[in-house]
Amino acid sequence: MTTEPVQSARRVDPVTLEIVRNALVAVAQRITRRMIRSANSFIVKEMEDCSASILDARGQLLAEEAGPPIQLNTVGICLKTILKHHMPASQWMPGDVVLVNDPYIGGESLAATHTNDYIAFYPLFFGGELIGFSGLMVHHLDIGGMNMATRGWGTEIYQEGLRLPPVKVVSNGVVQQVVLDIILNNTRTRDILENDVLSQISSVKIAQQDIDTLFAKYGRDAMLGCFEELIDFSERRTREEIACIPDGVYEHVESVLDDGAQGGPYYLRLRLHKEGSDITFDFTGTDPQIAGPINSPLATTLSSVYYVMRCITSASIPSTEGCKRPIRIIAPSGTLVNARSPAAVYQRMVVCHTVVDLVMGALAQAVPERVMGDSCGCLYNYTYVTDPQTGARRIFGEVVPGGLGATSLKDGINVMACHVTNCQIPPMESLEIETPVLYTRREFRTDSGGAGKFRGGVGQVLQYKVLGDNPKLARTSQKSVSLPQGVVGGKPADGGGWIINEGTPQARALAFAIGDIESLDKGDTVTHYTPGGGGYGDPGERRPEHVGSDVRAGLVTVDAALNHYGVEVDPITFEARRVRA
Repeated sequence: MTTEPVQSARRVDPVTLEIVRNALVAVAQRITRRMIRSANSFIVKEMEDCSASILDARGQLLAEEAGPPIQLNTVGICLKTILKHHMPASQWMPGDVVLVNDPYIGGESLAATHTNDYIAFYPLFFGGELIGFSGLMVHHLDIGGMNMATRGWGTEIYQEGLRLPPVKVVSNGVVQQVVLDIILNNTRTRDILENDVLSQISSVKIAQQDIDTLFAKYGRDAMLGCFEELIDFSERRTREEIACIPDGVYEHVESVLDDGAQGGPYYLRLRLHKEGSDITFDFTGTDPQIAGPINSPLATTLSSVYYVMRCITSASIPSTEGCKRPIRIIAPSGTLVNARSPAAVYQRMVVCHTVVDLVMGALAQAVPERVMGDSCGCLYNYTYVTDPQTGARRIFGEVVPGGLGATSLKDGINVMACHVTNCQIPPMESLEIETPVLYTRREFRTDSGGAGKFRGGVGQVLQYKVLGDNPKLARTSQKSVSLPQGVVGGKPADGGGWIINEGTPQARALAFAIGDIESLDKGDTVTHYTPGGGGYGDPGERRPEHVGSDVRAGLVTVDAALNHYGVEVDPITFEARRVRA
């Protein structure tokens, strides 16, 4: 049996290449869909917080499913680290499943995104040869940690739950019960986690059937030739797109923890150097990592940059390893964008979302027509309670949607978990069925989107009543002081916040903070106002009829239409006319 990576230089015809490309994407989709259908946790079955990839024998990306981008881009990064430092190709056998969730393996932070994200890898064989891997990352609800679901303001990785190095949870087709027992002994939701880990193992293995079918139909040489050509084609097309960006050096700065509640603000700094078809992102000057959970592993910083580059290049380019080859990233170790152990990283998405706005801000100086305004950033709203019926500890909530920034072509999207998060909004009814909560309000947040020729997306108003015992609110919000900025003359969006028991004598507004755990009382209501997205272009250039439509839809008030756009809107007929530039 051969387990070393195999290679082929054979070219294939473009028709076969396109068929194989779509087939590989379908394989990844099948993995993810199976996981979602079989999951018990709401964060997977409702929010679809999982992602699958197909990779070659060297860990290079061949195809992926359209899941959360922060996960997609890190699956291959993690596999390469495993192959290089922990488990070379020769040690993988048919039927193995390797599981890992440690961000720190191989001496760097080029592995899992954070401890709640387990990644499962399955080696794909054909004719006794290792020809690739399937990978599936799943966000599990609770894997131990200082607080349930690893929420709260942790200061070191040891507080973030069980860390599993790359280990065979299945060896030669046999489940290693001792490994599974270790995992299940470190969770508050054993019944949910056991089902979901076993579902993850089953889902990642399903790719072998589809790969067998493809290799049997087209042959080994043709398939391996397709693997090479897919990657090469993506590189060629990506370089063509990058070559269209004017050569030069572009700099931008963004802040995190801008309210100072956790010792901030801290700053991310970027110097972007574009020359020919190569592009370098240099984060030198970014502040050092902090004693808090927002530090980004290098893997997720890379992932965030790769995501932006996919956004500004053609959507027709297949998402493969070739998209990454023209990109060079310099991120000094021990900084907010390259965490060094034992830094806490659970809330690394605070930095990752800021990296997206940072890169967009630098590129806006070169290709303003390709970028978008700032979006709502990283938003979490989770409450954990004791179920009065069962006595079990449960958690509910969501990766909260807000407004996305506008582009040169259209308004920003309303109420969406933005950018590298991109999770579904869980139905209220599903959370009410499973947990002691009553949702009382979810609606568009009027006037929260930034004004512009194209308006930024609006956020939402979300309100619920806590019915369980001993409730704790875990919240995260960005863009409280440094509002989501517009581009090319677009105006900033409005920020957001939380109010407990709004409209009652006991009402209190919570400070904008990241990672806090807030004690509540049974029966309290939580109201969350989420930020909107920044606008694009001069608001004076927005067509009056579009402003009128916004007022009709409840996205903009009559007063804001006049003050921000110079457009007078009849509140009855919604007819609009410009009264000033």
